[in-house]
Amino acid sequence: MIRKFDYLIIGSGVAGMSFALKVAQSGKGKVALVCKTTIDEANTDKAQGGVASVTNLKLDNFEKHIKDTMIAGDFISDPAAVKQVVENAPQGIADLVKWGVNFDKNDQGEFDLHREGGHSEFRILHHADDTGHEIQRGLIEAVRRDPRITVLENHFAVEIITQHHLGREVNRHMNDIECYGAYILDPDTQKIDTFLSRVTLMATGGTGAVYATTTNPNIATGDGIAMVYRAKGIVKDMEFVQFHPTALYNPSETHPAYLITEAMRGYGGILRLPNGEEFMQKYDKRLSLAPRDIVARAIDREMKLHGLTHVCLDVTHKDPEETKHHFPNIYAKCLSIGIDITKEYIPVVPSAHYMCGGIKVDLNGESTIHRLYAVGECSCTGLHGGNRLASNSLIEAVVYADAAAKHAIAAIDNYSFNDAVPEWNDEGTMTNEEKVLIAQDMREVGQIMSNYVGIVRSDLRLHRAWTRLDIIYEETEELFKRVKASKDICELRNMVNVGYLITRQAIERKESRGLHYTVDYPKHAYDQK
Repeated sequence: MIRKFDYLIIGSGVAGMSFALKVAQSGKGKVALVCKTTIDEANTDKAQGGVASVTNLKLDNFEKHIKDTMIAGDFISDPAAVKQVVENAPQGIADLVKWGVNFDKNDQGEFDLHREGGHSEFRILHHADDTGHEIQRGLIEAVRRDPRITVLENHFAVEIITQHHLGREVNRHMNDIECYGAYILDPDTQKIDTFLSRVTLMATGGTGAVYATTTNPNIATGDGIAMVYRAKGIVKDMEFVQFHPTALYNPSETHPAYLITEAMRGYGGILRLPNGEEFMQKYDKRLSLAPRDIVARAIDREMKLHGLTHVCLDVTHKDPEETKHHFPNIYAKCLSIGIDITKEYIPVVPSAHYMCGGIKVDLNGESTIHRLYAVGECSCTGLHGGNRLASNSLIEAVVYADAAAKHAIAAIDNYSFNDAVPEWNDEGTMTNEEKVLIAQDMREVGQIMSNYVGIVRSDLRLHRAWTRLDIIYEETEELFKRVKASKDICELRNMVNVGYLITRQAIERKESRGLHYTVDYPKHAYDQK
């Protein structure tokens, strides 16, 4: 089956929906929003802390936000990308509010701003402790109201379509690769349909599910990054995997792990060992409000030093009613496993959280493949550099969705549908035994990545990961060629590709920088004599 949409959007988080609303409002063609599961399941929905934007001009300014972002990114960030996001953030907030998103306000009717690690001022807009859920809710309602947007839930993108599918050999050195749409698995027919488009947007979110423990939903298997990599698009900075320092330690629930927002440390939460001893003073003068990479490594080190399964976050010294008011969902979640956070420590452990790298894009959000844009966590804009500053991700998605939409709207009249694209060959069958092997390989990828490509790395561990992933890659590709494509084998294929990219780019960086810390290069390369 062949379907045609002027704009094909793969992914339904804040990035995909913001772009969909912008291009739909232009009136220039039909828009399809393809969701891997339901429209409400996305990394956006899990975000607790908030959205960073300069709004209090009495105390804050763009220069401060830019400086904080550059410092957190270990000065790898692209200054042009940082400037673009920071200076356009207030308009991004205005767009979210216009679409129906609510942010908490104080008694004066102004935004109730939080402060998080790495920020020099209070600039985090939030909605209690479920900001992402509120953004997702508001945007879903706005998308549902727009008749120009067709929402396709439970549709899985298998590959993007390029000249490769027309019989032409493509490689990463070519500068004229074009995207003509995507092959997408329909859950009802179990067939792969051909979606032709004039413009395609990748908004597939992150890669957390390639690790054994993650705060991301299970769908975060790096699909967009893997598809673009296989299509010979440029993918970069994959070694910079952010581990959130404080996921709730709950052995019965590891995937996804429940996030304890950084705002709780901004609120005054103190990191302690289970015996009550503070430890962050040994690692950074900013203590519990140091950037995430520093805090995560400090926790990892303390756990190894003392043989611990977790450390603790303490808010027992804060006013109980205020704590429950600011963090109602965290309070309820912890209470459900027998922990009253107003009286007891919260057990926390680092967990894979955010991918700072991804599909390389320019300031318009366009990838190295023409007619293909990437926005949100699957993209590498250059904003985050070596480490994302807390709460910069949601606003980056909104700002770059706007930039990509403006560029796509201006360019779309130059593009036409490519009717020469062949339909997918979906021959083959899959046995139950093969399904068991796929599930087993998925678990093995998670163990390999967590054990060898985690918070602290070494050449030995990275090469061990490389060797084991290579075996799974060969087996998976052989299986993929002879069976009927399914969501499970496609996800495994993507996870292996993403694990390989993280590992390879980690091996190539011969220094410890930002989120990439290796015992073989413990200092910055430029500090070594």
